[in-house]
Amino acid sequence: MNEVCSLLEKHRSIRRFTTQPITESQIQEIIRCGQHAASSSHIQACTVIQVSDSVLRGEIAQLAGNQEYVRSAATFLVFCADLHRSQNICEQAETTFVPGMTEHFIIATVDVALFAQNCVIAAESMGLGTCYIGAVRNNPQEIGTLLELPDQVYPVFGLCLGYPDQEIDVKPRLPLSVVLKHNRYDESNDAAVITTYDQTMHNYYQSRSGQRKDSRWTQEIAGLTSKEARPHMHEFLIRRGMNQR
Repeated sequence: MNEVCSLLEKHRSIRRFTTQPITESQIQEIIRCGQHAASSSHIQACTVIQVSDSVLRGEIAQLAGNQEYVRSAATFLVFCADLHRSQNICEQAETTFVPGMTEHFIIATVDVALFAQNCVIAAESMGLGTCYIGAVRNNPQEIGTLLELPDQVYPVFGLCLGYPDQEIDVKPRLPLSVVLKHNRYDESNDAAVITTYDQTMHNYYQSRSGQRKDSRWTQEIAGLTSKEARPHMHEFLIRRGMNQR
């Protein structure tokens, strides 16, 4: 296994960080690596906001589930899907920007995810720990106001960065046969494989170094997907002029 693959397979979410700061040159290099991710039609529809003001970060932390590591991480970034830049370009070119297209929304959101994952890989290659914060979507309007986000921009997730102050086991992933299919969607053996994986996850939850619990993967996923998830996002995106048609 080469060095890059080895790094990728060691990914963990880190939620406790040392007080060691990250240099601005490190942040800039991490963001430059993010910029080199694939981008649909080279639209580059991602804007990253580094939140260094402690009061502002505390307000965002409170709105994002009051997660302490949003406050304590050496660096906190908010990744935004940005079609506002494209809107400005259309105006400068004296053409009409078409708002609300679901396809444009998907393109921008995927751009952000690809950009951010490049950033995570770059950060981890520097010995940093990372943790995505999807809870910025708990209160996207309020966080958007705090960050002064214009229409056609929305916060997709946050990212905590810092030097790890904890040892976390790598979480087992689904067996390849469940996620890698050949020529067609063949799920004939998935149930049996997932049953075995359930036991693997149960053992992991029981033995991991922190937050042990008596659970299985299917139990967690059923709990997650059997209830509404942030239904306010639909109306929020419409108000932002996104994902309307």
